[in-house]
Amino acid sequence: MEHSGGCLIYTDGGCVPNPGAGGWAALIIYPDRKVELAGFEPATTNNRMELMAAIQGLRHIPAGSTASVFTDSEYVKNGITTWIPGWRARGWKRKTGVLLNQDLWMELDTLNSTRKITWSWVKGHAGNLNNERVDTLVREQIERRR
Repeated sequence: MEHSGGCLIYTDGGCVPNPGAGGWAALIIYPDRKVELAGFEPATTNNRMELMAAIQGLRHIPAGSTASVFTDSEYVKNGITTWIPGWRARGWKRKTGVLLNQDLWMELDTLNSTRKITWSWVKGHAGNLNNERVDTLVREQIERRR
């Protein structure tokens, strides 16, 4: 996996059921410490929680920072690295119409454009300890409130 220097950010989000109660988590790994962030929404979707995890992770680091973000969401990875220029050019619309989660995509785009971010996809539930940690944090957020 490519690493751009700076900190590492692992993100995850989920819902039980989907849509339903959701949680998000971000693990930020600095050279000298780790920071865990997590949150809950009572009525949301899996994709919104995946986006919120990435947003919260990037909000935690200052503008101008360098980071490598690792997500197990192809939706987030493809959206921010491939699809977003087209959505922006079309006034935040998909070729086929409405862009779901437009509010979160716009915020993620702003945060991404003011930081030096490398985005990578990691396979979920495949033994990556940092990905497993954010998955656990997500499940804890949901279970604590159900």
